[in-house]
Amino acid sequence: MRICILGAGALGCALGGVLTEAGNEVWLINRNADPVEAMNRRGLILRDGGVDRTVAVHAATTAAPVGVVELVIVLVKSFHTRAAMSAATSLIGEGTAVLSLQNGLGHEDILAEIVGRDRVLAGKTYAGGSQLAPGHVLIGTRGKDTHIGELDGVVSERVQRIAQVFNAAGLETFVSDNIMGTMWDKLLINVATGALTGITRLSYGELYQQPELETCGVAAVAEAIAVAKASGIRLSNTDPREAWLKAGAGLPYEFKTSMLQSLEKGSVTEIDFVNGSVVRWGAKCGVPTPVNQTLVACIKGLECGLIQSPAR
Repeated sequence: MRICILGAGALGCALGGVLTEAGNEVWLINRNADPVEAMNRRGLILRDGGVDRTVAVHAATTAAPVGVVELVIVLVKSFHTRAAMSAATSLIGEGTAVLSLQNGLGHEDILAEIVGRDRVLAGKTYAGGSQLAPGHVLIGTRGKDTHIGELDGVVSERVQRIAQVFNAAGLETFVSDNIMGTMWDKLLINVATGALTGITRLSYGELYQQPELETCGVAAVAEAIAVAKASGIRLSNTDPREAWLKAGAGLPYEFKTSMLQSLEKGSVTEIDFVNGSVVRWGAKCGVPTPVNQTLVACIKGLECGLIQSPAR
């Protein structure tokens, strides 16, 4: 399959690397020149189980050299969705599908405005990636499942084909007929750990050594579950501690959440699309969300500090 990953950061490179190894033609789009130059010069380096391997990939800073593809996987930061997709419409042909695997809620509607709702698929992945250096990524794909589906819940031929391509690359992928429930299931994982690691600057391994942080993370998830139930969302998990444990299961001790990686790079986070989504939905359905409100406030404070004192 001819695939373009729009927003090939750490996770995008992890997915793109294993999809390339499985025989697909994958283009990695990253607006930053350093990782693109490194990958084109000597390949993408994947660290898996403590061992590095190099994969020859196609990388570019814009969609211009790519041409039409069969599948666009959108992994840009939530707040860049509209601008990134609007600048990459040259990727879209008659049969192109656009799959969002981004954190949080709301990207599908933005993408639909640009490419048409009939092209858009939604999904969530529990796979992860952590950048070690430009074009060198620690991957967390083993035992991490991915769920994709049509927005209307129909189990279509195209979504089944994409799942087959992913599974052939070792990315355990399932087709969902309840995509909103699937999205909320993944949101619970992000709610559990993302903001906490951003605030504390702890890796997953360090985070799970602190029982006080577990109490906070589980409380944030419990609020999200209450909001989902009140909103009529069908969840596969209603145990907040299960979401907390699943968030870090199988990941290396030194693995970092995307929210922490953003802060370490001196950029804003996706907090408005993660814990912020819980707060907004909670306000709509009348469910209090004090823990998530506090986590959002703390991350916003850190972002304000970055703006006033940019990282050097």
